[in-house]
Amino acid sequence: MKEKKKWQMPHAYVIIFTMTVLTAVLANVVPAGEFDRIIDASGNEVVVANSFHYVDKVGCSIFDMFKSIQLGFVNAGQIIFFIVFAYFFVYILMKNGTFEAVVGWILRKIGNRIELIIPVCMILFGILGSTMGMFEETYGLIPVFISIACILGYDAIVGGSIIYLGVAIGFAAATINPFTIGIAQQVAGVPLFSGIGYRIFCFVVFMSIAIIYVWRYAHKIQKNPEKSLLYGIKTEMPEVASKDELVNIKFTTTHKISCLLFVFTIVMLLVGTIKMRWYIDEIATLFIIMALVMGAISHFSPSQIAEYFIEASKEMMYGALLVGISYSIPVIMENAKIIDTIVWAIASVLQNFSGMASAIGMLFAQNIINFFIPSGGGQALVTVPILAPVGDMVGVSKQITVLAYQFGDGFSNIFWPTSVFMMCGIMRLPIDKWYKFVTPLFGLLFIAEIVLLCGSFMIGY
Repeated sequence: MKEKKKWQMPHAYVIIFTMTVLTAVLANVVPAGEFDRIIDASGNEVVVANSFHYVDKVGCSIFDMFKSIQLGFVNAGQIIFFIVFAYFFVYILMKNGTFEAVVGWILRKIGNRIELIIPVCMILFGILGSTMGMFEETYGLIPVFISIACILGYDAIVGGSIIYLGVAIGFAAATINPFTIGIAQQVAGVPLFSGIGYRIFCFVVFMSIAIIYVWRYAHKIQKNPEKSLLYGIKTEMPEVASKDELVNIKFTTTHKISCLLFVFTIVMLLVGTIKMRWYIDEIATLFIIMALVMGAISHFSPSQIAEYFIEASKEMMYGALLVGISYSIPVIMENAKIIDTIVWAIASVLQNFSGMASAIGMLFAQNIINFFIPSGGGQALVTVPILAPVGDMVGVSKQITVLAYQFGDGFSNIFWPTSVFMMCGIMRLPIDKWYKFVTPLFGLLFIAEIVLLCGSFMIGY
């Protein structure tokens, strides 16, 4: 008898291409439509409520579907090269031994309290995401934290979660995030960053749930590695010394200077994004400059630095290319002009509810819309001008409408394929394993979103 072949999860590229095909089919089924748009007082292009109208059907041919892959790579170029340059900066720190020296120092200091690295780092990245809207800036650090987690007896899921979940939960539980709360409140016409007290409370709740969830999983697999979702699966990560070797590594002058330069880079990143409105291009430029400076103080020759750049690029190419392929999905939807149609249809349904039910309906709606518009700021400019008037009609304050947008836009980023496939590519994790890990957490967070949204309604937020 022939043995039945065991089903295996398709390659990530196969999955995302399948989604591209399904999106192309959707583009030929959903009618094309659009809202009128104007420039508001803040210079943002926002939709005009009640201005939706159908337009001539565009659809998506087979040729257009494949063309969307090329256009997706073009549109994602900024992100793709940012990922490469961010990791190049980190890679130089690994090659000159600073990474291993710092990990060794941490191991000596924390001793048997290694689990503290989970809550401390997740809170740090959560605060950065919640306040300054950091997200993409952390991509280059993900392989480093995966390596640290594996050294400490955890797995790649724990290492990736420290960064990905930490910054994603913080970004979603925004306190003064300028890219979500800042834009949404301006569009809704409420005072900028008003209602921060309740959002801080929400931040504490969401971060606590995420930290406890990751911490419990980490503790479980440290006691019994066979309980790891990745047990028996080889995951790629940068080669580092063993735990015992790391403990005995001493700081050299080069390591100390590199640490100072690393701190200087982070400070410049914060100052640039907050004071000078830097974004991906400027931050990538900073990483390029500092990587070359690090290489020089490490006494690497120009040819060595060039080789390390190639090596770093090779290690990140799997995830970087996945970003390009995933961007084909929004290209199809935008070209077929079906995004506004979907938003209008959802908003029309919400008008049939009232009060708290409408607020919860907005939360569900924003979660769905986040699949089609993964950009936080872009989603605010499309949905808030529509849902804010709807909220006024059904007894939901503009502040709660913004809160529903914030929750729906942010937390589904750890679940919807448009974000998850890219992050799994960077983390080099099997997609099915990530979903098996994160689905219960997403369920807990979604329940918390509903409870906190109802709470806001009850206190007259």
